[in-house]
Amino acid sequence: QVQVMESGGGLVQPGGSLRLSCAASGSILSIKFMGWYRQAPGKQRELVATFTSGDSTNYVDSVKGRFTISRDNAKNTVYLQMNSLKPEDTAVYYCNAEVVTALLPIRIAAYWGQGTQVTVSS
Repeated sequence: QVQVMESGGGLVQPGGSLRLSCAASGSILSIKFMGWYRQAPGKQRELVATFTSGDSTNYVDSVKGRFTISRDNAKNTVYLQMNSLKPEDTAVYYCNAEVVTALLPIRIAAYWGQGTQVTVSS
């Protein structure tokens, strides 16, 4: 089995910071893609930041200059450093991982975490 789990969410005041982490575990040969998404109540899930197996990173325009995605390949973990948080950043943040499975049949599959709540409020 492959499991993806987020952590680090919480309540923070506007202008504050949080650091989210996402760890992929299980029968994994390699990770092809990991990224962060978020979903606010009544809205569709949107991509926030991605980090591929290469060195490429992508951010939604609304978080550029404030959020930074990073990774630790040895731990199959990605992080999302969120600075200068705004109330509109309030959402459930989800991690998505596309992995090469270690068990037969070897294949590439995507897995989602359960999400971690981020609330930005005074």
